[in-house]
Amino acid sequence: MLRSHTCGELNLKYVGQTVTLTGWINSRRDHGNLIFFDLRDRWGKTQLVVNLESDSMLHERAEKLRSEFVVQVSGVVEKRPAGTLNSKLSTGEIEVHVKALEILNTSETPPFELLDDLNVSEELRLKYRYLDLRRPAMMNRLQFRHRIAQTARRFFDQKQFLEVETPILTKSTPEGARDFLVPSRLAKGCFYALPQSPQLFKQILMVSGVDRYFQLARCFRDEDFRADRQFEHTQIDVEMSFVTQEDIMMIIEELLTKIFSEVFNREVKRPLQVMTYDEAMNSYGSDKPDLRYGLQFSDATSLLTQCGLKVFKTVIETGGVVKGFKVSQNEFSRSELDELTKKVQDFGAKGLAWFKVAEQELESPIAKFLSSDEKQRLKNLFHLTTGDTLFLVADRWKTVCAALGELRRHLAQVLHLIPENEMRLLWVVDFPLFEWNEEEKRNQALHHPFTAPRAEDKKLLESEPLRVHAQAYDLVLNGTEIGGGSIRIHDEETQSKVFGVLGIKSEEAKEKFGFLLDALKFGAPPHGGIAVGLDRLCAMLVGVESIRDVIAFPKTQKGTCLMTDAPSKVYPKQLNELSLKVQA
Repeated sequence: MLRSHTCGELNLKYVGQTVTLTGWINSRRDHGNLIFFDLRDRWGKTQLVVNLESDSMLHERAEKLRSEFVVQVSGVVEKRPAGTLNSKLSTGEIEVHVKALEILNTSETPPFELLDDLNVSEELRLKYRYLDLRRPAMMNRLQFRHRIAQTARRFFDQKQFLEVETPILTKSTPEGARDFLVPSRLAKGCFYALPQSPQLFKQILMVSGVDRYFQLARCFRDEDFRADRQFEHTQIDVEMSFVTQEDIMMIIEELLTKIFSEVFNREVKRPLQVMTYDEAMNSYGSDKPDLRYGLQFSDATSLLTQCGLKVFKTVIETGGVVKGFKVSQNEFSRSELDELTKKVQDFGAKGLAWFKVAEQELESPIAKFLSSDEKQRLKNLFHLTTGDTLFLVADRWKTVCAALGELRRHLAQVLHLIPENEMRLLWVVDFPLFEWNEEEKRNQALHHPFTAPRAEDKKLLESEPLRVHAQAYDLVLNGTEIGGGSIRIHDEETQSKVFGVLGIKSEEAKEKFGFLLDALKFGAPPHGGIAVGLDRLCAMLVGVESIRDVIAFPKTQKGTCLMTDAPSKVYPKQLNELSLKVQA
């Protein structure tokens, strides 16, 4: 090795020892006879001192050093003089008095300073990602990600899981997003697809008798970008045989307990809260509710069936609902209320009704349409007191939930109701197995077509499919889904019925999923699984908004890599070998 120690290792117990360090020049301070510079590597920084009086030639060489030069130094560890200690560094009590210095490589002036409180565009950071990753904050995130991955591997190994790699080049199957296609040179006109998930292969591993599988799986989806999406992502993928959904949830709770404790020194309170899909939607307007703050909904439909406000009455008579929530002790101006009305309208609601509570009276432009009894019942339902503001939305159930859910999230942010550094985990269960696609006028799977219905709902598959609940479960952290899974269908009869509800004919099913359907005929065990998004989990735990900040080489929101200039054109010869022609 070119070094004896790392730049984050030395402390007072090394005083008097001669050491050799390597790394990058982080900063340089010339005090005349003395030149100080900080040497940085992955583990930290160490202050180095070159003394003109000790070695003039060494001092002259040190004067040439600039930021990001790569050097090797040897010297004696000494205690820093009183008053010069740096409590922010693990090496802050010592410094190395340099006796030998070798410049291993020089560096051009970086396009930005490698500081943690960096104030440059993300595009510039991504173009020079190799420099961006040298920043301690970015390096720490990579180390946290590594430790999460290693904790998961150790945990699953102790639980007798097998880590099995599934194919990257596979068959195109419809899983909700566009596939990335790879043309085959040997089979002209045919294509592989990059896997959107290992779903079908991990089910086949259960048929194969693996029983307990896991993988840190690379997944590829050609979908629109946002902060928590990339074309390629990594998930902690799990599948188990002879289990219930509670077994899988318990295993993941144990895993999270390990990760939170070993990597972040935080406690997970178990068992995690479990909430049904209906409860989550009715109370929070989301199937991934953020429980760090209140603003919980109540249903006022039954209180307003005979009210004098035509819009409420019409909505209720046509099967809609009236729901709302209160905000305590906050004065909203008329312009602010108008802005909030526009926000719920952006989510499909026709409008927003509001009431201010003043001296136990409800003040609102529509208050005159409600009787004294209706006003009192609203006050009782929402526990209204002076200074509160009540918001109500009347519309179809799904529209009301979506609009109020967005309003709830917005108000929590602008009113600073979200506590910092709090982690709220929960399970959401009992999702619908199907949802109605209004645009295409057909049923579609809410998760995927291999999700098993709840046993008690199987009888409804053909008669009332939209009333069937799935054996599915989502893991939610602070209002973000970080994982999801289900018990799978393992018998041919149930699978055929589900395909029938989805309008998938037997020939189409054979073409798209034939290899899985064939495998299920040969003694498939009951099985289920889950996938936890490693990128999302890591981003949330280290406290960054975008998963790009926990991925070494991410793409931009346009799907490009600014460092490598991918995607890029290829040579005509390559296209000819694949029998492809690019249309202008």
